[in-house]
Amino acid sequence: MPAYKTRLDRFLATALQINRRAVKPLLATGKVHLDGQPARDCDTIITRFTRVTLEDRVLQDHAARYLMLHKPAGILSATKDAEQTTVMSLLPSALHSRLHIVGRLDKNSTGLLLLSNDGEWSNALMSPGQHVEKTYLVRVKHEIGTECVEAFSKGIHFPFEDVVTLPAHLEILEPTLARVTLTEGRYHQIKRMFGRFRNPVLELHRTSIGKIQLDPTLKPGQYRALSADEI
Repeated sequence: MPAYKTRLDRFLATALQINRRAVKPLLATGKVHLDGQPARDCDTIITRFTRVTLEDRVLQDHAARYLMLHKPAGILSATKDAEQTTVMSLLPSALHSRLHIVGRLDKNSTGLLLLSNDGEWSNALMSPGQHVEKTYLVRVKHEIGTECVEAFSKGIHFPFEDVVTLPAHLEILEPTLARVTLTEGRYHQIKRMFGRFRNPVLELHRTSIGKIQLDPTLKPGQYRALSADEI
C-alpha cells in the first residue's frame, strides 16, 4: 500500500467541500487542529494518520496499526480470497480495515507475519534496497551437507530469472534442521535453494524480520500489537 501524504489546504478543501482559497481564512481562525495543535499553514503536509479536527468536528482520525501474527500452516497470507481461508480470519473484523500483509509467507509456512495499515512503514521495512534480514528455521528431508553452507554464502543461480541470490547465512543446527538468514525474498527462495541439492523442504518457520522477533508467548493463530520499540 503506498504512503498517503497531502497538503493541508487540499485536504480541507476536499473534506469540507470548499474552495481552496477559503482555506487560508479558515486556518487564520485557529479552529483547525492537527493532532491537538492549531494549524495555520496551508502548506503543512499531513498523512492519513494525522488527526484533523475543526472545532468539535473530527475530519480524520485513523489509527496506525502494526500487528504481529503467529501464522499457522494451511492459512493463506492474504487479506482476502474467494476460495481459501486467509490470515484475516484470525483477526477481529474491527481490525480488518486497510490492513495489508508485510512480507508474505507461503500457505504451508509458519511463523512471524506482520500486518499494518501504514504503507510507508511497510515499504521501508520490506523494500529490496533495504536488505532487511529475515530468519527462518528450515526442516529438510535429507541431511544438510557443508557444501550447502558455502553455496548459500556465495549465492545460487536461478536460471529462470537469470539471477544469483544475494549471500545468505546457513547454520546447521541438526542433521536436517538449519537456521537460514536472507536479505531478499524471491519466490519460494529457500525451497529452491535447497532444491538445488535435491533436498525437499518439509517445514519453514520464520522467526524474525529485522529486529522484530516472533513473540514466543504467541501460539499459532494468535496475534498482538507491536511495541513502540518494535515499530
